Amino acid sequence: MTRHPAPTLPRRAPRARPYRSPPNHLRVATRRPDPTPHHLATHELAPDELAPDKGVDMPAVPATHSADVLVIGWGLAGLVAASEAVAAGKRVVIVDQEPRSNLGGQAWWSFGGLFFVDSPEQRRMGIKDSLELARQDWFGNAGFDRDEDAWPKRWAEAYLQFAHEEKRSWLREKGVRFFPVVGWAERGGYTATGPGNSVPRFHITWGTGPGIVAPFQSDVEAAETQGRITILPRHKVTSLTVTGGVVTGAEGDVLAPSGAARGYASSREVVGSFAVTAGATIVSSGGIGGNHELVRKWWPERLGTAPQTMVTGVPAYVDGSMQEVSSAAGANLINGDRMWHYVEGIQNWDPVWPDHGIRILPGPSSVWLDATGQRLPVPLFPGFDTLGTLAHLRATGHDHSWFVLSQKIIEKEFTLSGSEQNPDLTGKDVKLLAKSRLGKGAAGPVQAFMDRGADFIVRDDLDDLIAGMKALPGGEVLDGDRVRFEVEARDREIDNDFTKDAQIAMLRSARSYRGDKLIRTANPHRILDPACGPLIAVKLHVLTRKSLGGIETDLSARALGAGGQPIPGLFAAGEASGFGGGGVHGYRALEGTFVGGCLFSGRTAGRAAAAAV
Repeated sequence: MTRHPAPTLPRRAPRARPYRSPPNHLRVATRRPDPTPHHLATHELAPDELAPDKGVDMPAVPATHSADVLVIGWGLAGLVAASEAVAAGKRVVIVDQEPRSNLGGQAWWSFGGLFFVDSPEQRRMGIKDSLELARQDWFGNAGFDRDEDAWPKRWAEAYLQFAHEEKRSWLREKGVRFFPVVGWAERGGYTATGPGNSVPRFHITWGTGPGIVAPFQSDVEAAETQGRITILPRHKVTSLTVTGGVVTGAEGDVLAPSGAARGYASSREVVGSFAVTAGATIVSSGGIGGNHELVRKWWPERLGTAPQTMVTGVPAYVDGSMQEVSSAAGANLINGDRMWHYVEGIQNWDPVWPDHGIRILPGPSSVWLDATGQRLPVPLFPGFDTLGTLAHLRATGHDHSWFVLSQKIIEKEFTLSGSEQNPDLTGKDVKLLAKSRLGKGAAGPVQAFMDRGADFIVRDDLDDLIAGMKALPGGEVLDGDRVRFEVEARDREIDNDFTKDAQIAMLRSARSYRGDKLIRTANPHRILDPACGPLIAVKLHVLTRKSLGGIETDLSARALGAGGQPIPGLFAAGEASGFGGGGVHGYRALEGTFVGGCLFSGRTAGRAAAAAV
């Protein structure tokens, strides 16, 4: 696959409120020794940036290893599985194709959102949730309708029980804490049995992605120090070893040493080979979101045609390479056409991986227009139905859409997904948190995109805003008169407490929830009110993210063959298994369920693999 470097974006002078640099533990992922160009796809760490005592990863010697349990992939699911296996007294080998700087995988970059059911945080916010309501939402959202959904449905039932009962207490025992305000993602807007969360369930980890990775990474590294776990970076699995119908380990290539910083693309130069023999092998290698060729290959007709241009929400190593390897060993891959991509993607002005995109986590107030200026239909408002919006926009024939909003809205409602875009939560900085979430002005990372991002237009009047929108690539299809018509019509509906505009009615309903009123939903106002300005337009792209299908597994995370029988010695977890069963989400996710799916499936696989050897 040909990869193109992320564009070099123009840099403008920052506004009065500067972006605060990330906390120290994030800087290894963002520092670049000047004058390294920001568009380079690969960044090599300077010697003083390498982790102490680790140095640059060298090919393992000897090239043959043995263990009770082999874990392929050191993302969150892999770390959880390895920590569970070693806790059961097993010897573990972990292999990954990347340099050690990437330990923790995609989860490290995540916002750390977790789906809980009837949590103390929900109850303190006045939210009445229950297992029955969560099951109604999950199955209404998932739309299970295939014969191969048998195991995914069982995983869904098991995961709901986990999210309702043990999940929170298990994480708290490991030192994980949660932001007290519960977010309302995927609001739905249909009937009670349709897609979406009936109540807020999105719990943000205090420390975001790095905070959820930390306890499991600590367990693994402690076991490594004790000689119970061997970690082999730059080891790319090319085949699973099958002996008499039993998976007995893996073989592959040793890649050239690399000092690439976290998230940066690393070389695929082969310098040797390796083999690992193991009583049980766990595939936890992630999905396909970094591989646009595979995304387009599996893109389903129900979502329209695949975009010609997309931005990428995960590092390049999320390439789906273990799918074919697992299939060759007999694993049954199901639901490959189910995937989860966002429609609120923006080009990262400070990219790490190729075509690096960031997702806006919007509140519900922005006016959403397609590429021509037509307002999206009910209930496709910001934050309501990700895949419904994606399907609608793919039918327009254009790869982008627009938010139009005011400064008052962006200050209250815009959050950017990702650990590096939330230095307050990631760094556990209470003072910065209060300033960025409750103070005047946009949060620092958001302001940085307003000042430097290629997709942001900030103007004082609507004519200038429309002219700025038209000047961006693709802007020639925008009907400026339609934009004005839509925004002015929406604004007329604000004057009364009652309205026929469903989005405005939803805004007023949302503010009845304390969390939305406090930090997520602006007081309804005219977007064109000069007192609420300036005006802002944001060009939005499709952003690749998650695979919802994968290796079919039973409730013990055992990989199943095409005939439905477990493959002896082979297990799967995380995104490689569709977060459990080969597709625990069905067609759609309720959010906060990807990190949680890695936790649950990794824990299940680690315990089951340990019990099997």
